[in-house]
Amino acid sequence: MARVQWFPGHMAKARRLIQGSLKRVDLVIEVLDARAPKSSVNPLLRELAVSKPILTLLNKDDLADPIATRLWADWYEKEGICLPLRISAKTGKGVSEIPASCKSLSGSAKIMPRKPTRALLLGIPNSGKSTLINRLIGRKRVLTGAMPGLSRGLRLVAISRELEIYDSPGLLWHKFEGPGLVLASIGAIKETILPDEEVVGELLYYISRIYPASLIRNYNLKAPGNTPHGLFEQVAMSRGCIGAGAKTDIRRTAQLVLKDLRGGKLGRMSLEWPDGRGWRSD
Repeated sequence: MARVQWFPGHMAKARRLIQGSLKRVDLVIEVLDARAPKSSVNPLLRELAVSKPILTLLNKDDLADPIATRLWADWYEKEGICLPLRISAKTGKGVSEIPASCKSLSGSAKIMPRKPTRALLLGIPNSGKSTLINRLIGRKRVLTGAMPGLSRGLRLVAISRELEIYDSPGLLWHKFEGPGLVLASIGAIKETILPDEEVVGELLYYISRIYPASLIRNYNLKAPGNTPHGLFEQVAMSRGCIGAGAKTDIRRTAQLVLKDLRGGKLGRMSLEWPDGRGWRSD
């Protein structure tokens, strides 16, 4: 896979906003996608927030493979890294633990103990930050959506008398290689950056090796093909995604598979494992 260059103007602005806000917060809350804990770590965010305590959240835990998540928890522990909170902003699982964790982690880092703990919420696009804010305050106040880059400003949201959170724009780093297909699959980068057929073909190839029963169950593939292109064509045929001239409707097929993955229709699955299982192009 070719190296992807990705750093549009609003991403540069987001970086400046984040740098300017760090001096006003006690800690950073980093939101990762539980299905891809490695690829959803933004090294640029870690670099910017190096001076602050970091509370890591594995969001969308309800969509991730619980076996893979347990292996990731073991990996964090072996690496001596503080175990992340496993949450689902959509269902509310684990969200109630966040305020107490922020208070505990900030501790002596607070300049004025009587003031509310103030945190900066960071994460890649479409990681679920806005949904998390809405869940914490108990009402819909921040825009949410499936398109990466929806939130571009920096908002200070009062969660309670004890906790305030700056909700930041989703921020990607300026170039990436291996994580590109994973990030495209979970909706972190715009679909115009990488070809639909390449992304979904490789996604189907990965699923055929790790979760073959899902392809059989969801797309009625009796004998799944052994190449990304072959799998893509089989799914298109199975779902009737055929256009003019009996040609595969690439856009329709890709959107169908991505919707199934992101909505959990394919079952709980993780796209990364700490033991090395991964994508062919990694």
